[in-house]
This record gives sequence, C-alpha cells and structure tokens, in this order.
Amino acid sequence: MKTADFDFDLPEDRIALRPAEPRDAARLLLVRPGEGLEDRIVRDLPDLLRPGDALVFNDTRVIPARLKGTRTRDDSVIGVEALLHRRLAPHRWTAFMRPGKRLRPGDRVRFGEGQDRACLLGALDAVVEAKGEGGEVTLAFDLAGPDLDLAIAERGVMPLPPYIAAKRGEDERDRLDYQTIYAREDGSVAAPTAGLHFTPELMARLEARGVTRHFVTLHVGAGTFLPVKTDDLADHVMHAEYGEVSAETAAALNAVRAAGGRIVCVGTTSLRLLESAADPDGTIRLFAAETAIFITPGYRFRAADGLMTNFHLPQSTLFMLVSAFAGHAVMRAAYDHAIADSYRFYSYGDSSLLWRAA
Repeated sequence: MKTADFDFDLPEDRIALRPAEPRDAARLLLVRPGEGLEDRIVRDLPDLLRPGDALVFNDTRVIPARLKGTRTRDDSVIGVEALLHRRLAPHRWTAFMRPGKRLRPGDRVRFGEGQDRACLLGALDAVVEAKGEGGEVTLAFDLAGPDLDLAIAERGVMPLPPYIAAKRGEDERDRLDYQTIYAREDGSVAAPTAGLHFTPELMARLEARGVTRHFVTLHVGAGTFLPVKTDDLADHVMHAEYGEVSAETAAALNAVRAAGGRIVCVGTTSLRLLESAADPDGTIRLFAAETAIFITPGYRFRAADGLMTNFHLPQSTLFMLVSAFAGHAVMRAAYDHAIADSYRFYSYGDSSLLWRAA
C-alpha cells in the first residue's frame, strides 16, 4: 500500500493541548467492525468489557528527555537541543539533535542552565561519539547510571510531541499530565498515551467488573513521531524499541485466552509488544528484546482482540496499525466521524475502543 492511502485532513483546532479533566471524562468512540459507531466516554469502559477480559498496560515511565545546552568548539559556541531517543549503555544515549549539521564527532556539549542554576550533581556534559542520518547522534555522557538519570531529571523537560510543543511550551503540569498513573519503569521519551485516561477510580471499577489488568514494558522512542518518508510502505524502516513481557504475564494472558476471555491492549505500544511476543498460534512467550514490528493492513494479528487507543496523525505508522486492526475502510469512517463530531486528537486527546476485524 501507499503512504498516501492513509492521509486525511484534520483541522488544527482538533489537536488537544491539554488532557480532559478528570482523565476518564474524555470521549471514547466505540468501533466494532460490521456495526455502527457509538459515542461513549472513557469511564464507560467497564460496561464495554466482560468479566474475564484482560487489559494490558504499558508501565513505562516518561523521562524528561529534552535537553538544551551549548556546543563549544575552539571559539565557536552554539545553542543545541537534544531529544534522547534510546539508551545504549549506562552512560550512552542516541539522541535527535538540532542543529545536527553543526555537530561532529568529538564535540563536547554541556547541557542545562549551568551558571544560572545551582546543580547538586555537577555539570551534565557529553561527547558526540558518532553521527547518523536525520540529525541522530550518539552521546557519551561523563556521568553514568543513576547519577546520569538524576542529572537528566534535573536538567531536562518533558518531551511533549512536536504537534503540541509547536503550539505551547512545556510546563510543570506536563510532568503529571504526560505520565500514566501506573508508570514505574523509567525509559520512554513519549507517553503510551491511551493509558493517560485511567484514574484510580476507573481502575477500581474495572476490578469490580472482573476485568484483570496486566503490565508489560515497552520504552517508547522518539521515532514514534517520525513521519513516513517513503511513498511505498514496504520501504519504510521502523526504529527499534526495547520491550519486556515477563513469563508470569505471558502465562496469565494465555490463561485468559484459554478461559474464553478477551485480551484488550491499552495503547499501540502494548499491542506491538504482545504481537512481537506471540507465536503464530497466538501463544504469548517471555520476551526481552528490541522490536521494530511494523503493522499495516494485511497483517494477521495473533494476541490482541481489542485495542484502546487515541486518534493518530495522518500518514502515521499508528494510523496504519489501527487500519490493519479494525479495517482500513472502517477506520476511515471512524476518523471522518471523529473529526465531524469534534473529537480531540493526539496525545492529550480523546480515545477509541476498537474491536479486531475478523
């Protein structure tokens, strides 16, 4: 298929700049292939699931991965910005940097406000080890492990998606708003945004309904925001992301399926990870590796029966994924309805519950 097959017009005012309050007051579009669309709200979710169903959440935690600093080379000093992308070692990260063309291996970069603010941890300095395509570089920091994590937490800001950051700056509210209530494993530079809708009250009602919850970890990289630049989907290469499905979680989900329950992924990250961990017969296995799975129409799903997800960018890999899951024509109609009915789009926007096409 062609990238252009997944294009659509989205008015600028449909892009949400703040989440709904409370979180579970967001709207939810129920999409069942072969049936009509239904407008609900997120707090209706327990009524839309059955006892014995399972929700699968991604418990990754977003780190404040956007860093500003300066590069000094001889007498030349320029301002730079880094968006940390993927950890390679206790002291090494890949990052997307601007202006990438003005960096070269061997350059030293100092991040943070330095002289303007006291830092308990000392300078946050790094060396550019290597350069890749599209402004991606490998940074070797002077700090490592927990010391580096603390310095990044102090100096960095939450990496809001570009379609929000272009309209307003990050602020302290985003430190809470752009994090799920169950986040616990540091490592993402983008939130698993379907999970942002959950509240403790909603979790309690789901438990009372007899819906079990299970956690996997996929550290979302900045590549999730990169556009598809190829005309043909077959030529697109996904960025790899590290994920884990424990043996205990795999066994529990296999037991849910064996008992007749349905597996509902909260977010495309959970779905991509489960599909990476599943055998052709749908059996979910222990998984601890990188995945670069690219799901497009024609893919045969193995593990997931349902998907809760926000509304995605035109021509994005995520819109391609939901089109594969519920059907291309079904999702075109669903997005047309959402746009016409003023649903809020993207990370802070409304949600949908999709049931898999047969």
